[in-house]
Amino acid sequence: MLLIPSIDLRAGQCVRLLRGDFERETRYRLDPQELLLRYRSLGASWLHVVDLDGAREGAAASSSLNRRVIEQLVGQSALRLQVGGGVRSAALIEELLQIGVARVVVGSAAVERPDEVSAWLERYGNERLCLAFDLRIDERGAPRLRTHGWRQSSAQTLWEAVATFADRGLKHLLCTDIDRDGALGGPNVALYQEALRRFPALQWQASGGIASGADLSALAAAGLPAAISGTALLQERIALEELRPFLPNA
Repeated sequence: MLLIPSIDLRAGQCVRLLRGDFERETRYRLDPQELLLRYRSLGASWLHVVDLDGAREGAAASSSLNRRVIEQLVGQSALRLQVGGGVRSAALIEELLQIGVARVVVGSAAVERPDEVSAWLERYGNERLCLAFDLRIDERGAPRLRTHGWRQSSAQTLWEAVATFADRGLKHLLCTDIDRDGALGGPNVALYQEALRRFPALQWQASGGIASGADLSALAAAGLPAAISGTALLQERIALEELRPFLPNA
C-alpha cells in the first residue's frame, strides 16, 4: 500500500479541519514547501494537496495564495502532486496540468455532472484524473455523498456514484469518510473492504482517521492500494519505522 501525505491549504496556510467543519480549523505554523521536503525525506513519492477555498465555493473563490503555493510545490520537482479542491471545469484541469500537477482530483462535478466528467476522463486519461467521493454514513448505514466542501448533501450513495463511472475508464478514486477526517479515531476499514469487494479493479485511496502505524497496517491488510494521511503526519504521530513499509523511497 502506498502512503500519500496530504496538505490542506486555506489562504495559503497549512490547516486541518475536524470532520469537514470549516469552523473547526487548526492552523499549523508550517511552511508547505518545508513540509514537502520533509515528506520527501521520509520516502514519499506523491503529495496530495487540497485547495480548501476552492472546495468550499468553487474555483472563483480559490485563494491566489493557494495557487501560488501549489505552483511553488510543483516547482520543487521533489514529489508528484495530486491536487484537488474546486475543480469543476476543463479549463481548471488544463491549468493545473500545465503548471506541472501530475494528477487532478475532481469531486463535486463527478456527482453533479457525471457525463461531463466522463468526457474529461477520456480527454485527459485516467492517470491524470482522480475522482473524489466524500461521504457520511447515514442512520441506515448507507454511505451518502456530500459535495461543495462537504457542506451539501446528496441523495446518491457512494456505490451508485462509482457504478456510474465503473465502465467509463475510471482508475483512481479517493474516498473520504468525513466523520473520521482529522479526528484521529482510526479509518473506516469496513467501508473500504466493501468498496474493494464491489469494485476490485479500481485504485482506491482511503482517507480519514489514520492515527497510527496499526491503522496503516489494517488498511494494507484489507487490500487498499493507497491511503492518504494529513493530521497524523503533520503532528508526527507515527514513527518512521512504522511508515517505511508504505513509503516507496524510504
